[in-house]
Amino acid sequence: MTIRIKKGQANKLLLNQVKNMSGVDLDACYQCKKCSCGCTVSGHVQSPPSELIRRLQLGAGDELLENDLIWTCVSCETCFARCPMGIDMVSVMDALRTLAIEKKAIIPEGNVPLFNSAFLKTVKIFGRTYDLALMTAYKIGTSSYLRDTDKLPIIMKKKKIALLPSLGANRKTVRRIFKKTRQNKGRLK
Repeated sequence: MTIRIKKGQANKLLLNQVKNMSGVDLDACYQCKKCSCGCTVSGHVQSPPSELIRRLQLGAGDELLENDLIWTCVSCETCFARCPMGIDMVSVMDALRTLAIEKKAIIPEGNVPLFNSAFLKTVKIFGRTYDLALMTAYKIGTSSYLRDTDKLPIIMKKKKIALLPSLGANRKTVRRIFKKTRQNKGRLK
């Protein structure tokens, strides 16, 4: 995809916000594209990670917050492991997600923010993810109560998800993490 930015229109506001929130110096990226080559989702999104960074460097504005990679990224850290400059793309994605929510950007198809919220809520309550509660919260949030319910007995029979939450999690540590995050107002430090 060709990136066109007209002379004099470069705006570094979004870049600076991402830098401050993530603590990552995106100017260090020299576009080797190793992050994009290793990205597990780059073939399914509009722009690979290297292009997202380049757009930020060139002064892309809030339109970048509507990019589907922000919500499709699975935070596997393959990009970080491959990056010769040690750019923590997961922190960048977290910052972009936070900004997209704050600025009420149009979120691509699906409801990833609802899923993320439901996931974090189950981790906060149970100390680790609890699939049944996660699925229930997501179904309630999307009002898709009966969609895919025919698969639940099959999943339960194959023991792919537990009926009751696991008691092995260290809930005290998880509560401390959430408290620290709340103190930082969700900002990465």
